[in-house]
Amino acid sequence: MVRDIIEDVKKQGDEALRRYTEKFDGVRLDSFRVTEEEIRDAYSKIEDSLLAVIREAIENITLFHSKQKRDSWFMTNPDGTVLGQKVTPLDSAGVYVPGGTAAYPSSVLMNVIPAQVAGVERIAMVSPPSKEGTIPAGVLVAANELGVTEIYKVGGAQAVAALAYGTETIKRVDKIVGPGNIYVATAKREVFGDVDIDMIAGPSEIAVVADESARANEAAADLLSQAEHDPLSRSILITTSSAFAEEVKREVDKQLEDLPRKDIAKASMDQNGKYLVAETKEEAIRMVNDLAPEHLELLVKDPFDWLGSIRHAGAIFMGRYSSEPVGDYFAGPNHVLPTSGTARFSSPLNVDDFTKKSSVIYYSREAFEKNAAKIAEFARYEGLEAHARAIEERLKERQ
Repeated sequence: MVRDIIEDVKKQGDEALRRYTEKFDGVRLDSFRVTEEEIRDAYSKIEDSLLAVIREAIENITLFHSKQKRDSWFMTNPDGTVLGQKVTPLDSAGVYVPGGTAAYPSSVLMNVIPAQVAGVERIAMVSPPSKEGTIPAGVLVAANELGVTEIYKVGGAQAVAALAYGTETIKRVDKIVGPGNIYVATAKREVFGDVDIDMIAGPSEIAVVADESARANEAAADLLSQAEHDPLSRSILITTSSAFAEEVKREVDKQLEDLPRKDIAKASMDQNGKYLVAETKEEAIRMVNDLAPEHLELLVKDPFDWLGSIRHAGAIFMGRYSSEPVGDYFAGPNHVLPTSGTARFSSPLNVDDFTKKSSVIYYSREAFEKNAAKIAEFARYEGLEAHARAIEERLKERQ
């Protein structure tokens, strides 16, 4: 199905977008581009207090990501050789923001800001419209606060295809980032290679490591903070006390009762919730590194004493007052994190994801003549005669 949608968008452009938007989102749109008037109106639909929070979060996230930026570098050898690495931002990026009945301005901030810090000139944003043909006000405000005004009311696999291949309205981009449902994730996988993508994210997950200093009600609340995302989310407690594990389990059941997303959170805890008891601190650490969780909370007396032993986790939340939502929304580090154990080899979304690096090689005549025979010998060993001759042609001038 996803491949069919992608092919339709490649062949039929905007008309395919209209057809699929009407089919999946229940609205027929004549124009996909969000207007300046819609952006202005969005400000009247959110509280001033939320606007202030968004602006402060932007400052925090920008400051953190500015520390990640890398500069080009060059080195010069005594023989005149100049070698280096040229860091160049991508020309364009597409940001997918989930929508419809939900509103995720935090997704705007976390995906757009590292691209801007990297120096990406063009950022296009897509988000599925409601049945009224609108995008949530908070999402539009967050985008406008960052200066992103190229916003389209289109979602699903069709939006990914439009960003990857372009339509009459939407120009193609070099990279697509942002979370989405299974259709969005599948579409990103399909277009990868024609464009770059950030990652294929699975359901959200959290591991909470707690010792005798932790409070059961807080550990339970943190487990539920991920369980409410999706029935497939994984929430895991790791503790050295079986009594504490039982206490947390009771707290989870108690707190579930009045959660607005109770059904989702309960299904998640029933299917994927785990309460693991480790014999020692060392065993608890092994469990964490085996899981390689997206989010790791260290609700322990001295989290910095544990930090050096943690090898695999997307984000590490240290101590009682560093609850996972602190990082989700406000602290500064990115909340786009590797899932499904991929933290063993992957990193959070960051500024490097929006740059590319070119090697720079300048050989002086002195360096070339000193090394030419070695290079030609290497090439001939690999059976590449033309490579060797490309070197030797330049030596004829000397003869």
